[in-house]
Amino acid sequence: MIVKYSIPLSFLLGLTVLVSCDSTSDVSILGEMVIPQDNSYSEEKLALGKKLFFDKRLSLDNSMSCASCHLPEKAFTDGLAIAEGVKGRKAFRNTPSLYNVGFSPTFMFDAHITSLEEQALVPILDANEMAATIKAIIDKLSKDPYYVQAVRKIYNREIDAWAITRSLATFQRTLISDNSPFDRYYYKGERGAISESAKRGWKIFSEKLYCIQCHTPPHFTNFKAENNGLYLDYIDDQGRFRIHGDSTDKGKFKIPTLRNIKLTGPYMHDGSMGTLQEVIEHYSRGGEQHVNKSPIIQPFHLNVDEKKALIEFLGALSDNNFEE
Repeated sequence: MIVKYSIPLSFLLGLTVLVSCDSTSDVSILGEMVIPQDNSYSEEKLALGKKLFFDKRLSLDNSMSCASCHLPEKAFTDGLAIAEGVKGRKAFRNTPSLYNVGFSPTFMFDAHITSLEEQALVPILDANEMAATIKAIIDKLSKDPYYVQAVRKIYNREIDAWAITRSLATFQRTLISDNSPFDRYYYKGERGAISESAKRGWKIFSEKLYCIQCHTPPHFTNFKAENNGLYLDYIDDQGRFRIHGDSTDKGKFKIPTLRNIKLTGPYMHDGSMGTLQEVIEHYSRGGEQHVNKSPIIQPFHLNVDEKKALIEFLGALSDNNFEE
């Protein structure tokens, strides 16, 4: 079911959102978002989902919320190499951005979960992240009159996993980033929105290096899981292999979006690269020669000015509204 829905700006931290009510309305450059038939949008559901997202009672010891790892000012990442959970526990991987997550057909670095509703439970129940149980969360939230009344009004039921996950998913679908300087330049015709250096960087990115094969506009990802040659041997984390046990999946991780990339470091699934310069150097070497490495990744050479232009272009993919 494809739904184009209007979202009140007051709920969205000052962001540009997907707004479409009829055929004459402006549609986001990101396209149309697929909404499950059993989780249609409503303002009340959005408000409930937002409150849940920032509520620390969803964790084992009331010490962290979803927003503890997904900070708005960091494009809904946390700035850490590996996410930290309750009691100082280390999570498994780097925290991905949630911007435009509602457009993705799959979730997690293994690209194996197919709905935001299902994904919402993963960090909540993970022993190294929020480490909660649904029963404990329900017990806590059932003592809060707001939650009791809101869930009854919206879902005509008592608080349960259904209501929690669908509300959280609704909120996440409103996290839209589509007004970067590059968007204004490329999609909206504002020729002065980015520098001449960034324009050269775009040509290097799209034409010389053809990075758009994997980081395809407008989302700057193709949503697939690939091996980018980060390691010769994937010992600590074998990627998508752990889901199906298929040896051709070793070292494959979902390709992340490059939107807001200057705000979402450190980079890679394990946060092993702290700067965009390091990332570019990795790809310029062609990556490690793992058997599953994507054939798209080949060595290349950029001079100092070209590297500077490429980084300036990548910086132009970041919105500024949520930095305020």
